[in-house]
Order: sequence, then structure tokens, then C-alpha cells
Amino acid sequence: MRVDQFDFDLPPERIALHPTEPRDAARLLVVRPGEQPEDRVFTDILDLLNPGDVLVINDTKVIPAELRGIRHRDGNQASVSFNLHKREGEAAWLAFARPAKRLKAGDRLIFGQIEDRACALQKLEATVADIAEGGQVLLKFDLSGAYLDEAIKSHGAMPLPPYIGAKRPLEERDKQDYQTVYAQVDGAVAAPTAGLHFTEELLARLEAKGIGIEHVTLHVGAGTFLPVKADDTNDHKMHAEWGEVSAECVARLKAAQAAGGRIVAVGTTSLRLLESACRETGTLKAFSGDTDIFITPGYGFKAVDILMTNFHLPRSTLFMLVSAFSGFETMQAAYRYAIDNEYRFYSYGDASLLFRGEPGA
Repeated sequence: MRVDQFDFDLPPERIALHPTEPRDAARLLVVRPGEQPEDRVFTDILDLLNPGDVLVINDTKVIPAELRGIRHRDGNQASVSFNLHKREGEAAWLAFARPAKRLKAGDRLIFGQIEDRACALQKLEATVADIAEGGQVLLKFDLSGAYLDEAIKSHGAMPLPPYIGAKRPLEERDKQDYQTVYAQVDGAVAAPTAGLHFTEELLARLEAKGIGIEHVTLHVGAGTFLPVKADDTNDHKMHAEWGEVSAECVARLKAAQAAGGRIVAVGTTSLRLLESACRETGTLKAFSGDTDIFITPGYGFKAVDILMTNFHLPRSTLFMLVSAFSGFETMQAAYRYAIDNEYRFYSYGDASLLFRGEPGA
């Protein structure tokens, strides 16, 4: 399909710069193909979901993946910044560099004020190992494993999405606001934002009603924010992200479906991971590894019945995904309704509950 078919006009004031307080007080737009959108609030999922349904949540944890430092080359220095987006081993990360034109393979990088660090293990230095297209570089750090993890936490900042970071500075509250209450596994450089609406109290109430909660892990990469530069969706290449679905989780999901329960993916990350786990056999299987699945209208969904997600950017791969899930015309109409009725968009915005449409709708 043409990428411009997924374009729409979004007034700047619809972009949320802070989350609703409390988290679960956000608005919720319920979208059922063939019906008018329905205005609810997020806590209404207690009424919209049934005992036996299962929420699949992504328990990845956002790391402080924005690094600022100095490039050293032949006695010359320049300021550079990086957004880590995918780990490539114990001591290496792929990252998006700004400005990438200041870098070449072999450059040395020093992050933070090394002379002020009391512990040598907290020093964070790296070498630019490779330069790729689109501002992407491969960084090989002097530290590895857990030592590297701790050094990144010491020197890095929370990587706010560009559509927020361009409008306001990072705030102390973002350390909590931009993290789900169930985040457990370090590795994401962007939050699975549909999950930001949950509170521990709401999760407890859902479980008390008989709604299951299953954990999967997909480390969200910064590639999720990259614009689609191709004119046709067939020419776009997704960046890979690492994810895992355990065999135990698969068994419980299949049992729930066999008993009539619905699988509710909390966020496009959970959905993409579950669908990736179905790719080889057509049915849900345990999965561990990289996925670059790109879902556009015409895709036949195999694992997910309902999708809970926020409102996405024009021309983005995520808007393409929701158009595939509930139907192209359905989502065009839903987004027009959301804009006209002043729903808040993007990472800190409101939520939608999408019911699956017919294949090819």
C-alpha cells in the first residue's frame, strides 16, 4: 500500500506532554468494526473484559539509553549524543547518533565526567566499530555484561520520544512516568506505552475478576520512532527487536482460548511478539530471538483477539498495524473521531481498545 494512505492531520495540541494523573484515569476509545466508537475511561476495562480473558503484558524495562559524550580523534574533540536501540552482545550496542556526520569507524568516545567518578568501573568509554545508513552506528564499549549495564545507568538519561523531548526538557518525574508499574527486565529504550495506564490496584482488581495476566518480554527499540521514508509499505525495512515468549505462557494462553477466553495484547509490542511466535507454524509456539515483523492491512492475525494501544503517529508502522487489526476504514474513522473529540495522542496520551476486524477489512 502507499504510505501516504496512512497520513492524517494531527493538531499539535493533541500531543500529550505529560500523562494523565492517576494513570488509569486516561480516556479510552473503544473501537468495534462496523460500530460507532465508544467513549469510556481506562478503568472501564473491568467491564469490557470477561472472566477467562487474558491480558498479555510486556514486562520490558526502559533503561537510560540516551548517552551524551565527547568524540576524540587525532587530538580533536566534538560533542555527540546517542540513543542506544539494540544490544549486540555483552559489550556492543547499535545506536542512533546525532550528528552522525561527526563520526567514523575507529573514533573513541568518552561519556560523562570521568575525572569525577570515584569508581573506575563507572567509567564509560567506547569505540565506534561501524557506521551504517540513517545515522546508525555500532558502539563497542570497554566494559561488558553487568558492568556495562551499571555504567549506562550511571551516565544515561531516560530516552523520551522525540515528539515529547523536542517540546520540553526531561523531568525527574519521567523516570517513573515513562515506566510501566510491572517493568522487570532491563533492555528497552522506549516504553511499551499502552501499559503506562495500569496501576497496581487496577491489575489486582482485574485478577480478582478472573482475568488472567501473562508476561512476555520484547525490548522496544528506538526504531519504533523512525519515520517511514519509503513511498510503498513493501519497501520499508523494520529494525529488529529481541523478544521472548515462554513455553509456560504459551500453554496457559492456549488453555484460556480453548475455554473461550480472549487474548488481549497490551500494546503493539505484545501483539507483534505473539504474532512473531506464530510465524513458523501458524500457531502459537514458544519464541526467543529477534523479530522484525511488519504488519500492514491484509495480514491474517493468528494469536490476538483484542488490542489495547495508544494513538499513533501519522504514516507510522504502528498506525499501519492498527489499521490491519481493526480495518483500514475503521481506523481512519476512529482517528478522525479521536481528533475531533480531543483525545490525547502518543506515548503519554489516551488509550484505545480495538476489536479485531475481518481479514482484509
